[in-house]
Amino acid sequence: MTEQAGKPFLYVVVCGAGIAVDVSKLITAAQERDWEVGVIATPVAMGGFFDTAAVEAQTGRPIRSAWRSPGDPRPFPPPDAVVVAPATFNTINKWAAGIADTLALATLCEACGLGVPVAALPCVADALTAHPAYRSSLVRLSGMGVRFGEPYSGETAEDGSRPEFGWERALDLLDRH
Repeated sequence: MTEQAGKPFLYVVVCGAGIAVDVSKLITAAQERDWEVGVIATPVAMGGFFDTAAVEAQTGRPIRSAWRSPGDPRPFPPPDAVVVAPATFNTINKWAAGIADTLALATLCEACGLGVPVAALPCVADALTAHPAYRSSLVRLSGMGVRFGEPYSGETAEDGSRPEFGWERALDLLDRH
């Protein structure tokens, strides 16, 4: 555990999916469970998928999306756990392949290498979940210890409703540790 006010530190990795607009629900749930939270977003997610100013105010920390310059201080302490939510098709496949071309992906790849507990809540359209690369990526990441919540397609039901995204489920997955 980090020394940050005696609380464990959670990295929340946010990817570019429409549901990301509600990432504050995950942050609130984590803070209610006594986590300090820092957000790392993919460059796509930073392009308007969630209210960055509100998230920064909620966490009291800047959102990270790009690497820091050499000599700059680390803006977050090392993580005690990482949650990636929503975890998109692109991020899951690149992560499983070891591609670290963004800070978010590099963080996920490094967390697995360091043995940091990682929970992921996939948000992937049904048509993409049928792709063989996606299925292989889930198997590979599961074998690396990543804990997955139920997949969420975001598809609208026949009655026009949309299911809730299980933000708190990611924290429940970490509690298994």
